[in-house]
Amino acid sequence: MIDHTLPAWFEITALSVMGAILLFDLFMVVRRPHVPSTRESALWISFYVGLSIVFGILIINVANDAGLNGTELGLQFFAGWLTEYSLSVDNIFVFLIIMAQFRVPRKMQQELLMLGIVLALVFRGIFIIVGAQLLESYSWLFYIFGAYLIWVGIQQMREKDEHGSGEDNFVIAWLKKVLRVHPEWRDDDRWRVMVNGQKFFTPAILVLASLGTIDLIFALDSIPAIFGITTSPFLVFACNILALMGLRQLYFLLGDLIDRLHFLGHGIAIILAFIGFKLVNHALHKNELSFINNGEPIKIIPEIPTWLSLTVIVTTLTGAVIFSLIRTKRELAAAEKDSAKH
Repeated sequence: MIDHTLPAWFEITALSVMGAILLFDLFMVVRRPHVPSTRESALWISFYVGLSIVFGILIINVANDAGLNGTELGLQFFAGWLTEYSLSVDNIFVFLIIMAQFRVPRKMQQELLMLGIVLALVFRGIFIIVGAQLLESYSWLFYIFGAYLIWVGIQQMREKDEHGSGEDNFVIAWLKKVLRVHPEWRDDDRWRVMVNGQKFFTPAILVLASLGTIDLIFALDSIPAIFGITTSPFLVFACNILALMGLRQLYFLLGDLIDRLHFLGHGIAIILAFIGFKLVNHALHKNELSFINNGEPIKIIPEIPTWLSLTVIVTTLTGAVIFSLIRTKRELAAAEKDSAKH
């Protein structure tokens, strides 16, 4: 089995640098809340994507210098990062629904998104630590993770929204009962507002709770998916951090355009189902359950190599985007034709 343990100095340095970048981003959002321009968003996204590519190359070189299989670890990182990034884009669709339902002012959206990203990192960090320990001790959990991802993939392919928008979940209902929340947004008050001599929370507290709830639910899809690609806690956490970096800018860059990615959800569904199958197959290779093949491993199907996983992920995402663009082009052409008739 491949050794995933990169040198401690590299892991500590990498996480420290990524944490510093996130803190700087959060500081800038709180200090100067604004709606980023298309150019600003594109530049930040390019920076984060470039950072991820450089990080993947560094993993290969550092691993090789440490006597590890750098190519394999690099492939695991890029496959994991692409999977997490595609799931993060899926998050944006739900975030757009939440912002619209709560009628969040544009200048407030950036701060709430950044806080939502911090919550996502906290939840995923907890899941990663717990998940890594459990998978190390109980290999049969790969069966459960795999079956769950296959189920999620099938549900998403059928276009059933399993996540919801978060507006009417039990957390929001409870907060509305215990907190005094003013239903309207005020220009000068972001979190608290004074009305007739009484202090109220603004709807921002409900939006943040909704984002946190959705982050927690998405983590249930995200963490099993990444563990299907690599079991290295460091790589899993790094993939999640780098995938969430730039999510705020991506939200403003895509905006209404995300509705035109008709087949993105289908592509993500295929990826989740594929990784689910890979997890189940891995579980069969490590089988210890007595009621399956008398507790002996089942190796009828070879283990899926990382390079094949990366190929499937890239091909599926590329195909989803291309078919989405073709459909959008046809719809625009049809709309122009109809308008010309009238």
